[in-house]
Parts: sequence; C-alpha cells; structure tokens
Amino acid sequence: MMKPWRIAGINFSHMHMGDLLRQVTEHTDCELVGICDADPKAMQPTIDALNVPADNVFTDELECVKTTKPDLVILCPPTGEHADWVERIAPLDVHLLVEKPFAASLADADRMINAMRPTGKQLIINWPARWDRAHYATWCLINDNTIGDVIEVHHYGGNRGPLYHGADKIEIEPTAEEKQNSWWYSLEAGGGSLRDYLGYGVTMGTWFNGGKKPIDVTCVTTGTKGLEVDEHSITIARYADGMSKFETRWGTFTDPWVHQPQPKCGYVVRGTHGTIASYDYAETLRVQTNERPEGYDHPIADLPAGEANGIEYTLSRLNQDLPVEGPLSPTVARIGQQIIETAIQSAAQQRTLPLIDR
Repeated sequence: MMKPWRIAGINFSHMHMGDLLRQVTEHTDCELVGICDADPKAMQPTIDALNVPADNVFTDELECVKTTKPDLVILCPPTGEHADWVERIAPLDVHLLVEKPFAASLADADRMINAMRPTGKQLIINWPARWDRAHYATWCLINDNTIGDVIEVHHYGGNRGPLYHGADKIEIEPTAEEKQNSWWYSLEAGGGSLRDYLGYGVTMGTWFNGGKKPIDVTCVTTGTKGLEVDEHSITIARYADGMSKFETRWGTFTDPWVHQPQPKCGYVVRGTHGTIASYDYAETLRVQTNERPEGYDHPIADLPAGEANGIEYTLSRLNQDLPVEGPLSPTVARIGQQIIETAIQSAAQQRTLPLIDR
C-alpha cells in the first residue's frame, strides 16, 4: 500500500490554489491537513467548497506547518514573492510544489533552487499545460522521433485576463479599480502577461526541443494606458538550428477553455521531418510528416495513470523516490526562466540580447 501523504496549501494569491487543493481532496493517497493565508477571506471560497475544518485553517504559515506536519506544501504566492516563500518554508523539511511561473527573475529562481538543495526535498514547479492531453501527446510524438529534431516552436498563450475568472474557472467581470489593486497588474509583484504566460511557452518549448538553449532573445510588449504591466508580448528566440516565437496575450477574444479564440491558443512545432499543431484542450493533433505531407489528424489518448494533474504526478514520483521531470523540474524550468529574464530586459532596452545566465 502506498504511503498516505499529508499536504498543506499556503498563500492563496494565485487562483490556482483552489484547483490544486481540489485535486488533493480527490486523491485517494493524500490528506489535506492545513490551509493558510494572512487574509482569512482569501481562503473562504476554498473552505466552503472543500468543507475544510476550522482546526485546519491558519493565518500564520509557520504555525500551519509545525502544527499539521505536512510532507508536501503547495505555495501560490505572487510571482515576485516566490523566492521569499521558498526560503521561508524550505527549512521545515517538506517538499514544495510552487504554482507557475517559476519566479520573477533568474536570480529568484536560483534562490529557490539553492534554498531547497541542502534539504534533500524536491522543488516542483507546476505548469498546468503539462496536464493538457494534446500537449503531452505532442511530446510523446516528438520523443518517438515522429517529426525528427525540433527546430521551431510557435506558441500563442493567454486568456481574457487574470481577474476574469477564479478557482474552477468561475467567470468574474473585474473593475478598473480591482485591476489597479491586484498584484497581477503590479510590476513589482511580478504581474503582466509576459510573466504570466511566456513561462508556459518557453518552458514547454524547452521540453519539446530536448532542453536546447537559445543564442539570443528579442521581445516587444504593449499594454493598456494607465496599467504598469504589459498585456501583450511577442518574444523571438534564436537557436543554433532555428528560430522560435512565443506570444502572450491578456485580452484574447474568448477564454480558450470556453471557446478557442483566433489565433488559437497552443503550440505549433516544426521538426526536421514534420510538424505538429497542438492546441489547448484539443481532441486531436494535426500532424505532417515526410511520408504524409498532406497531414492527418492524430488521436489523443488519456494521460498515463498517475499523471492526470500536478498532484497525481508529484505523488507518483515521490512514491517511487524519483525526481519530477519535464516542465516541472527546476532544470527545465530554469532554462525557461533564462529566456523570460532575457525577454524582459530585451523589451526594456528595446534591443536583441544574448541569453542571460547568471
């Protein structure tokens, strides 16, 4: 019988916390032992939805961990605070699952990695795109050498905006004041469409291309007057064997999980011997190969057992004493962070920059 895992959720700044905790309560091999946020109101929807007992609710993170003794802590703070929170919780002898993006900067990502290194515990970066069956099927085809070596990854990612939906994708209509007061629209807190969605594109893209790093990066951004963060960005990454493009957008015509907007959200991958079009939530892939240049629809299978979502996958790896792999691993996610860091500075300086590594 597999070990029952004790899990706590700390900091509800990212709306994905509710989704992750629901995954915990639906899993047969773990128990939600505590939730914590300095603002009790931030936890109330989750308390109501998941019937969390009052004894399992905390407003002090250290008290939460010391009292409930979790094996794994889920962290969902603002992006700009990821490193601070990891450094705070890492010494408490727990594995840490941090909701995407990795960090606000490469330096912060390295702080997170360094904080976890002496603990012997795992740092896991949860990228929800990893659990999209279409994108996993794309990686499988790439891994099977269906399209040869990957030389281009094109990504379009976004939604109507981060305040237009809460946990479980419940739709909300934000006011201008709510945007001004939200960390999502704060540069210091790590807000902006680039920081929100470029990580998806470049981290999944790095997974698709086998861990290659670009030579240089060019990025341009734009946004709404009165907001200090971008709502639209385009990043071009030049590699030794090709060039890839990653576009982020807050303000898509529709949310892709309701109706795919145009352009469609997802990935188009070109290899030396074929192409794959993998759109978010799609039921089939569109594939071209040398043998079938006219293209064909490739069926999408269910995700492997134990990999339906971030919680399932993490516990499956921990049960087997194996490190997480792919986009969830700090190694792959750090390459993505390098590209993000370079893109941010490229946009600010309005010029192409060599890939940053420090």
